[in-house]
Amino acid sequence: MFTDYAKIIIKSGNGGNGAVSFRREKYVAAGGPDGGDGGRGGSVYFMVDPDSNTLVDFRFKKKYRAEDGKNGEGARKYGKSGEDLYVKVPIGTIVKDAETGKVMADLSNKGQVELILPGGRGGKGNCHFATSTRQAPRFSQDGEKGIEKEVILELKMLADVGLIGFPNVGKSTFLSKTTSATPKIADYHFTTLNPNLGVVKMDTGDSFVIADIPGIIEGASEGTGLGLQFLRHIERTRLLLHVIDVSGIEGRIPVDDFKIINDELKNYSEKLSKRKQIIVANKIDSMQDETLYNDLEKLAKKNNMEIFKISAVTGEGLQELLKRVSEVLKELPKEELFEENVPRKVYTLQEEEEGFTVKRENGIFIVDGPAVDKVMRRVNLDDNESMYYFQRCLDSLGVNQKLKEAGVSEGDTVSICGWEMEWYD
Repeated sequence: MFTDYAKIIIKSGNGGNGAVSFRREKYVAAGGPDGGDGGRGGSVYFMVDPDSNTLVDFRFKKKYRAEDGKNGEGARKYGKSGEDLYVKVPIGTIVKDAETGKVMADLSNKGQVELILPGGRGGKGNCHFATSTRQAPRFSQDGEKGIEKEVILELKMLADVGLIGFPNVGKSTFLSKTTSATPKIADYHFTTLNPNLGVVKMDTGDSFVIADIPGIIEGASEGTGLGLQFLRHIERTRLLLHVIDVSGIEGRIPVDDFKIINDELKNYSEKLSKRKQIIVANKIDSMQDETLYNDLEKLAKKNNMEIFKISAVTGEGLQELLKRVSEVLKELPKEELFEENVPRKVYTLQEEEEGFTVKRENGIFIVDGPAVDKVMRRVNLDDNESMYYFQRCLDSLGVNQKLKEAGVSEGDTVSICGWEMEWYD
């Protein structure tokens, strides 16, 4: 089964908590704090699997999670870091944030490995918080939480040449005659439901990959049928062979077919519409009206495009076309072809933890946000020294200043991440 789209949930591991511990040994007075740090949570990586060519496995397993870090222990023992998770995908897979649509990784090279979500850092043990005036800190840091995201996996086939055109114009027959590929072929519309790849080997020793893209219909760029899924594969090709039926048997008008397909390409991507294109006039062995071909030839000249007459069934004109394709590919540069104007993005915990909000509801000042929540996880609310440390952190973040700007006064209730406290100047 060929699958080129999947939506899954991934989560990096939580960091382990730091330990609160004090050295207790015979003959050692006031041994001091010795709580160890928590281990780092496992990160989530995506890597290219050379043996895979489909995303079908992601249809059955939807959640992937890296291992959490272990908690620290006394005697300054560090917690074990969680194991990283490596998710294997076929070459040509793009990873997107499902919420924003931003590209997180484009896995187009053999052996490529990309960090997608870093694991949470381990919390510090209480030994890190000892000072000359605070010699017995009774608090430690909790480990940072891992990041959980829903991501979209899109598989874009990697090929040098893409066969485009309406259904039943002979693309599958062309592929089977020119390569060792064996696509299903029949005389009815929408025979090809999945893209097929084939390798053309020339007598000169040159070779190139052709992708038979399933038939595109009018409205494909707007999602009609399976249009968007098919158009996605064309983006990775360097040259397009536009196969058009000039036989007239089905009553199609080649010039109209050419315009409709190119309009769909333009609506989907301006860059895609400007890709190098060769017109392939197919089924000349059963051509009933040469006017149809002549009109198409005039259109090709008007658009400064090359046109070749072939019969995929009899093989007429195939060698001349393939020779020209091989020549053109040597002239065309290889380039990055994933989404224009979509910046590559790898999310970090730091970005997740930026910022906080201060608002007033029903007379209560509410402070919330990842930055404040991170600080809350570090403190022991039952310990005075820990609360002093907490106040200094709020000062450095600018929370206290924002509360004053919002009009807080002595005696007011302030809720910080669900914990209610009374404000004192």
